Amino acid sequence: MRPSAFQSTIPERLLGKPFGPHGLSLVRAELGADPGACRAELARRVCQRLNWRSPGGAYQFMSARVGLLRLARAGWIQLPAPRNGNGNGQPRPRAGFAQAPPAPVHLRADWPADLLLQRVDGKTAASKTFNELIEQNHYLGYTPMAGAQVRYLIGGPTGWLGAISFGAGAWAVAARDRYIGWSAAARQARLHLVLNNSRLLLAPGVRSPNLAARVLSRCARRLPADFRELYGYAPVLLETFVELARFGGGCYRAANWQCVGHTQGRGKKGSRDGPGVPRKAVWVYPLHPRFRAVLRGEAPWR
Repeated sequence: MRPSAFQSTIPERLLGKPFGPHGLSLVRAELGADPGACRAELARRVCQRLNWRSPGGAYQFMSARVGLLRLARAGWIQLPAPRNGNGNGQPRPRAGFAQAPPAPVHLRADWPADLLLQRVDGKTAASKTFNELIEQNHYLGYTPMAGAQVRYLIGGPTGWLGAISFGAGAWAVAARDRYIGWSAAARQARLHLVLNNSRLLLAPGVRSPNLAARVLSRCARRLPADFRELYGYAPVLLETFVELARFGGGCYRAANWQCVGHTQGRGKKGSRDGPGVPRKAVWVYPLHPRFRAVLRGEAPWR
């Protein structure tokens, strides 16, 4: 298979890890060793062969699946057909809880004692509910996240009210990187200590003053411990991107996040010539008093 015009050279790094021609040859060897293996099994073997591990030492099997999919889309490898019916090898969420917007829910601002954050782990009923909520109600829809992540369902006295998730930080963001003041080498080595708030959803009909800000504040207090329990280390900085044409970012401001600038509208690949993407405000929230020193490599952190 010939590589597509989108990716005409073998990536030197894949998912933040060294790759290049040697990595591609190892991947192809694993794919050719058992042509009948499913995508999940191939990803498991590739992950172990290339020793793709998180900073906490665990194999990154989901990241390996994403990496193989990127290589296939770029034309460098050919994967077996997905057995679950879509290009990601993941079943699409099915309508359930979020099939129709719930009836209007009005909650007073002074009800935080009933606010519940339920961590979503693995392929559980809570995970299906989370996926359905996002797929049916978030303007970006549901997309499986790769790598280290934490997801929560937001619950209240009337049931599930929404969902929020945190995953891998963006590779390069000029405004954020200036705010941190780190070098390219430090960013490459310690980007795993930055988490991105990839989704924040309050279900349609939910009305409660400052609810989103309360959720963000509670997540900031709880997330480091949950992340350390899951992955063996804790992040030191949160980030998110708020589309300027859609939102003002008021809930982040109310939760003491700081807007440090705006994206340039080039997208993940940073192309000056390709189609633009909506410009976004860059918001950050430190989780550690010496987060800059940690991210610059001037202070140790685990």
